[in-house]
Amino acid sequence: MATTPDLAPNRTKPAPRNRAARVDTTPREEKLEEQVSQLQADLKAIAATLSKLSSEKVSEATDTAKSELRHIQRQGQHVIDDVQDQASVMEKQLKDTIREKPLTAVATAIGIGYVLALLSRH
Repeated sequence: MATTPDLAPNRTKPAPRNRAARVDTTPREEKLEEQVSQLQADLKAIAATLSKLSSEKVSEATDTAKSELRHIQRQGQHVIDDVQDQASVMEKQLKDTIREKPLTAVATAIGIGYVLALLSRH
């Protein structure tokens, strides 16, 4: 028995529909893959830029904080120096007063001791 191709040798075989669809979608798939690759590269570049910017901002904030800390330390040292100077002036004045009026100083010390004793009892 003869087969169909033997009976109609001039007839061409119809192309399968899936094959034609594959030919059309292959360039589309390649374009999509290229676009996805480009998007991935763009996202990586954006992430790198954001990382760099955040690192720069952190560095800038750290530098500012260090600068402010040094400034506050200098101010604190000035305050300590001023308080020490005032304390030494007061100490000198107190010693001078005690030398000039020893009886008044003793009476004042006794009065302060008495007040402190009363306060500590309550």
